Amino acid sequence: MRLRLLLLLALCGAGPTALGRSLSLRGSWRIRSGNGSLELPGRVPGCVHSALLQRGLIQDPYYRFNDLNYRWISLDNWTYSKKFKIPFNISKWQKVNLIFEGVDTVAKVLLNSVPIGKTGNMFKRYSFDITSVVREVNSLELCFQSSVLYAAQRSKAHSYSVPPDCPPPVQKGQCHVNFIRKEQSSFGWDWGPSFPTQGIWKDVRIEAYNICHLNYFMFSPIYDNHTQGWNLEIESSFDVVSSKPISGQVIVAIPKLQTQQTYSIELQPGERIVELFVKINKNVTVETWWPHGHGNQTGYNMTILFKLDGGLSIEKSAKVYFRTVELIEEPIEGSRGLSFYFKINGLPIFLKGSNWIPADSFQDRVTSDLLWLLLQSAVDANMNTLRVWGGGIYEQDEFYRLCDELGIMVWQDFMFACALYPTDRDFMNSVRAEVAHQIRRLKYHPSIIAWSGNNENEAALMMNWYNIPAGELHTYIKDYVILYVKNIRKIVLAEDKTRPFIISSPTNGAESIKEGWLSVNPYDNNFGDVHFYDYISDCWNWKVFPKARFVSEYGYQSWPSFSTLEKVSSEEDWSYNSKFSLHRQHHADGNNEMLLQIGFHFKLPESTDPLQTFKDTIYLTQVMQAQCVKIETEFYRRSRSEIVDGQGYTMGALYWQLNDIWQAPSWASLEYGGKWKMLHYFARHFFAPLLPVGFEDQDVFFIYGVSDLRSDCKAKLTVRVHTWHSLEPLCSSETEHFVLKGGKAVLLYKESVPVLLENCGNCTRQSCVLSFYLSADSQPVSPANYHFLSSLSESVGLHKAHITAIISQQGDTFAFDLETSTVAPFVWLDVGSIPGRFSDNGFLMTEKTRTVLFYPWKPTSKSELEQSFRVTSLTDIY
Repeated sequence: MRLRLLLLLALCGAGPTALGRSLSLRGSWRIRSGNGSLELPGRVPGCVHSALLQRGLIQDPYYRFNDLNYRWISLDNWTYSKKFKIPFNISKWQKVNLIFEGVDTVAKVLLNSVPIGKTGNMFKRYSFDITSVVREVNSLELCFQSSVLYAAQRSKAHSYSVPPDCPPPVQKGQCHVNFIRKEQSSFGWDWGPSFPTQGIWKDVRIEAYNICHLNYFMFSPIYDNHTQGWNLEIESSFDVVSSKPISGQVIVAIPKLQTQQTYSIELQPGERIVELFVKINKNVTVETWWPHGHGNQTGYNMTILFKLDGGLSIEKSAKVYFRTVELIEEPIEGSRGLSFYFKINGLPIFLKGSNWIPADSFQDRVTSDLLWLLLQSAVDANMNTLRVWGGGIYEQDEFYRLCDELGIMVWQDFMFACALYPTDRDFMNSVRAEVAHQIRRLKYHPSIIAWSGNNENEAALMMNWYNIPAGELHTYIKDYVILYVKNIRKIVLAEDKTRPFIISSPTNGAESIKEGWLSVNPYDNNFGDVHFYDYISDCWNWKVFPKARFVSEYGYQSWPSFSTLEKVSSEEDWSYNSKFSLHRQHHADGNNEMLLQIGFHFKLPESTDPLQTFKDTIYLTQVMQAQCVKIETEFYRRSRSEIVDGQGYTMGALYWQLNDIWQAPSWASLEYGGKWKMLHYFARHFFAPLLPVGFEDQDVFFIYGVSDLRSDCKAKLTVRVHTWHSLEPLCSSETEHFVLKGGKAVLLYKESVPVLLENCGNCTRQSCVLSFYLSADSQPVSPANYHFLSSLSESVGLHKAHITAIISQQGDTFAFDLETSTVAPFVWLDVGSIPGRFSDNGFLMTEKTRTVLFYPWKPTSKSELEQSFRVTSLTDIY
């Protein structure tokens, strides 16, 4: 039964009276191994690995080769148990439920030795009716089955194979993860270890109630184009245990937008849904939520009070944000295909950011502080978007709350990745419950701008990654449509009409739909989004990159800093070709690919000290990664306003990947724990709201001005030529003032390189470097950008730089006053394991002095920083 009510404007006030009691079962539990030989205390939320670590029974699972040494943990069948007393008279309550917000993953649940249910999906909420079983003193048990063994059993029992059976050997993972509704990367990935955890990973509690209980409450702000006003749809689900109907009132209050009241309601016995429709007064100005860099993240406090018969009441409060999102796919003049871009509140916005993976293999270690640090780092790098990737988890509530507050748009995948999936009845029932639950849990967050069905599964099927014989392909195509179209899409459209649903990533969007949900070529640059990786071609050649509509994955690997690796390795591991270095690399031939890419433009380290060579190689991988992703991202940003040879109008660049799950080589720009790699400092520049982008084509040097601003900007461009051996610019030129249009990329400067060098005296490609920036009123309004005219391995006149630093404290920050003896490329400031970040790093130092600030994340001192400080520039490694 559904009630649709129109709430009218009025004032309200009422004091709540409790309808039920709640008892948290968080905290201390007992955990025992399958044969009972090991028993220990463990925390909930938590997992077996964390419990064993906390008791000192295992080392850090991330240390050296422990991902292999501790395989036995995930292959055992563990049991969680807890004895507890109910602190209220249980007989006085009509209904008692046991609620698990998250169980990882396959378990039988017993209360007082009575089986009350099973779990089999990490992403589902489970509620078990324990009214007839619960006592004053209780014993609760969860008997887990190994996820690895369960997945193997399900695969074996399936009537046909569903590939891939196992990950590539280099990933050192477990098999058949597609048969279990669990974090897909927990069985291993090309950037992470295999730790298939077991445990109660989210909240668990008992809820006892009489008369009725509010199961969930959710809402969607809707903009009515016809009336040009905002409405709020509120849905509340009740379990009515009273034998008679219950009457009452609902009062919704949004103080800053006036307050609203309902007519009376009547709830019939059973599961009931109440839908409320609130019209926001058009005389009140509603401030909309904007992504970072485009406006404020204004939200409004709302309370909803259900006043029911007999003085009973239920009150809920929430923050309401108002914003619209549209995905625009329409024809473009001069180009085959369709556009693919997002409009927020009617404004086209270039999505710039990265891809998010789970921040740890053990979710109980992911604190609010860690989430804040990683997300704030994304904003500090001028990002406005993160894609929550489909091989991880639907993130915790705090993640989305922070994204709302910080203005980070979220492209939310459903948790299916790089695999085909079964569609048997049990699997589909589980998926349907998962999807409905996650939409209800998350849909009120303005940060989420799109749902996406899966990661790369359209491509996997249509590019035939798994070598499926042509005659059998129809079976898997049918399964694909059943899972993502007839089920997931159907649920999304029913539950959430406020944001687009994208079938896959990459996909051709509307074109994929037209072709029966699967495109012959899902990587078509003229439709939808693309993923692009090329480790063999020279990344300084921008012509290898796709001039696509939207690039939702691209990137290059690097190694994390030595201070990060040092914590999980020993001295014998500290070389690039050590057993440890090969073990930690989960991408086939990844270590060699990094050296290949470095070799295009840099010399490899020449130190005779093996440890120094390792550190220098790490530094060079970060230089290479930062430079590669910079060139690629700048290409996408300058392609936003043009069609060249029928391609362009790029409106999104999300590099792979933001964060790391452990200490290993990967595509991340933030190391495990949050330390910024050189790439993240570069991202702060290449994602800047105003940016000059330089590139060459056939010996001609071009500079585009890129603006993400909403308004036009009057500026001028300064171009300087430096020689490698002098701190004085050889020559400098300025353009006239021009107006850089908001939300556009336009050509600002064009000059033949030979002419440019000739006009600048004694300059060659090898001996000179270009820098350029935008200014207004004699003040820089963009980062200073640069362009190398030759490989640095061929540079002439580049001397070893002697760089000194004087450190001083300024309030909560520290100033590093740098002085250099000569021009220094890729100047890298490092303070080891002291948590924090610099205002800039990895930069080209073309002036004698420069001040860089250090923002500590935990208290530190000048002397501690002086002790840990190291500075490296490119010439130090030769």
